[in-house]
Amino acid sequence: MLDEASTQLPTDVLVVGAGPVGLVAAVDLARRGVAVRIIDKLPEPTDESRAVVLHARSLELLDQLGVLDEIEATGVRTTGAQMHANGSILGRVGFDTIDSPFPYSITIPQTDTERILRERLSSLGVEIERGVTYTGLEQDASEVRATLTHPDGTTEVARVAWLVGSDGAKGAVRHSLGLKLEGVFQGERFLMGDVDADFAHEKQSFHIFFSPGDAVGMLFPMAGERVRVICQIPADTPETREPTLEWLQQSVDEREMDVRIESSRWLTIFEIHHAQVPRYRTGRAFLAGDAAHVHSPAGGLGMNTGIQDAFNLTWKLAAAVQGRASEELLDSYHDERHPVAAEVIKFTTALTHAGTLSSPFAREARNLLMKAALKMPLARHSMANEIEQMTVEYRYAPLAESGHRGPVRAGDPVRAVDEVGLWPALAHRDPSGSGYAFVLVADEAGTFPDVAAPTGAQTIRVAPTAEAGALADPEGRVAARYGLDERGGAILVRPDGYIAAITDAEHPTDIDAYIAAVSAEHIAAVSPEPSEALR
Repeated sequence: MLDEASTQLPTDVLVVGAGPVGLVAAVDLARRGVAVRIIDKLPEPTDESRAVVLHARSLELLDQLGVLDEIEATGVRTTGAQMHANGSILGRVGFDTIDSPFPYSITIPQTDTERILRERLSSLGVEIERGVTYTGLEQDASEVRATLTHPDGTTEVARVAWLVGSDGAKGAVRHSLGLKLEGVFQGERFLMGDVDADFAHEKQSFHIFFSPGDAVGMLFPMAGERVRVICQIPADTPETREPTLEWLQQSVDEREMDVRIESSRWLTIFEIHHAQVPRYRTGRAFLAGDAAHVHSPAGGLGMNTGIQDAFNLTWKLAAAVQGRASEELLDSYHDERHPVAAEVIKFTTALTHAGTLSSPFAREARNLLMKAALKMPLARHSMANEIEQMTVEYRYAPLAESGHRGPVRAGDPVRAVDEVGLWPALAHRDPSGSGYAFVLVADEAGTFPDVAAPTGAQTIRVAPTAEAGALADPEGRVAARYGLDERGGAILVRPDGYIAAITDAEHPTDIDAYIAAVSAEHIAAVSPEPSEALR
């Protein structure tokens, strides 16, 4: 059974890498009662700001982790994206149309994001083990044996039930699993700086500059006069060339970004490929974030995709530690997240290529087409959803099989109903137990359907009035939002905020079918031997 190792080992999960992805994983595991260790080879936290944008879908997850208030207080709200060419604005994509309780991004240095997550992790009784280097692993059907080297040179073989590799694109975990990033390896190079600068662009938007020339530029305003500037540079730029303030200013001027840099906080050059590993799970080891996928910084989607990887995985590992997870549930991490990264790679590649057209005629055509498209509300809404990652859903994955065909289906993220207060009830529920929420929606007379809540799920009742602690919904907004009729129904919400199943009068067994598929009993019934991934 999957719970054998967790009853014998002092550590349930080892997280390798204490960047934002690893920290999200450790925080979510710790708050679910999982014994977690998190290590990082760096002796101190990085002082490089790196990723600076948290999009709406990530904000929803960070709200559930209990850190969103501090994130908001530290960063600044970004309410849209402006596209520029030839010194003029082609159009603006506003984020206010997206279907989220947080219709905006937060622009915040990664150093602050990591600090806030570290403080949250510490409040849960877990500290990062710094200066500890992961060098390899062995595993079998019951445990992982990870070799760790400590700062004093001593070696430890850590026996754990599960391992999460969140140690970046050049990290050791992926290499130790024999996996390679597969994709396009004609790398794109970027000159990047965190600077104090004077600029006239709207501070509530981030900005993408497409021309002149054949290289894209990006601008992300932060608090005060601080701004992140990214300029794509020729791939044949000598690797020995050092980043300088003068070079960054020259690159900004060439792209007509209208920014006057006053001083720099951090300058660097980095190279990005467009690639991902073929599988995210190898037995008891999992990859997340840049360890699993890399792509262009266009749109600021890298860290966000990694954070969502972690949040998709950790509740499944918690269920495995507690002896409640089937192999299907653990395999669903790859099934659900691998296609998401593939889509992100496709989107960011297209956005980067749009800014790197060599032909002046092609650039002019692009500018005209983009200007026309950004005048269309549907096109703006579509791009906002893509940037804010509101298109992420798992309807295609095996666990989302369901007969319900309403506007919200199994595999979709939960939808807020502001007038009823459904989002706070879901986001701030107790993570203990199974972590599931069971939303019972009464009929027009206030009678709840005769559907039993799965073991360990927290029940949230929605009725025409607020009697007996129910959320008051006199106009039936929740039922309408989720495609339930006047007879009401039940919605099972996964611990990560996605819909597991919806039961209405036409599909009364969908919740039972889902529970059967993800529970440990399913292993005993159909697969007593370890899966191929564990052999």
